[in-house]
Amino acid sequence: MKKIIFTDKAPAPIGPYNQAVLVGNTLYTSGQIAINPVNGELVLTDIETETKQVMENMKAVLEAAEMTFENVIKTSIFISDMNDFTKINTVYGSYFDEKTAPARETVQVACLPKNVNVEISMIAIK
Repeated sequence: MKKIIFTDKAPAPIGPYNQAVLVGNTLYTSGQIAINPVNGELVLTDIETETKQVMENMKAVLEAAEMTFENVIKTSIFISDMNDFTKINTVYGSYFDEKTAPARETVQVACLPKNVNVEISMIAIK
């Protein structure tokens, strides 16, 4: 059976999906963008601040499932401009131990929800 994961410490879904779904010991997260869960505002000051908000939102979802970034085995990063890759990667990398970092793909896309610059989703194992 699947268990729906929800926390008010991350942005509420803005469509017919959930923040994450736990099936057995595997957590599948929806993509997170840089929405401040306290006020619902986008955090688009600069790409580093935006990425940090995305990762903090993801951290809250993982914690709601009683997991941490150590449990993450796969991430998908969608960015609107590959020229931001290095800055995004620096912030993203600060949340992981490089020796045990998850598998990942990073792709540039034409447009993201609410015209943000980065969206990240994860798969984690408990």
